[in-house]
Amino acid sequence: MSKTPVALNVGGQSYRIVASVPEPVLRRLAGVVDERIRQLVPPGKPVPPTAILLAAIALANDLEEEREKRQGVEARSRDVLRRLLARIDDALEVPEVEVEEDTSVGTPVPPALL
Repeated sequence: MSKTPVALNVGGQSYRIVASVPEPVLRRLAGVVDERIRQLVPPGKPVPPTAILLAAIALANDLEEEREKRQGVEARSRDVLRRLLARIDDALEVPEVEVEEDTSVGTPVPPALL
């Protein structure tokens, strides 16, 4: 990835950014931030620094909420899989059959056949 500066427009301001992510990803992320700022600031009004801070906090909140949802789904999935594996293990267990020895032949015979 090149370290060439990328010109971005966020909140009505131009920024030249050098980042380790590809330019299309950087532009997409800048667009997400710009959209959040537009939700906070009426059209035609200048963007105060507090609006940029509020947009960053709102996006961080969205990230945390999604992370919590993902962790909940992962925990539920692990629980379901654990219970499913226990049921499979139970179904695969072969009950031990008591074997009595037939003294006339000397070969063990299951009780059901006696």
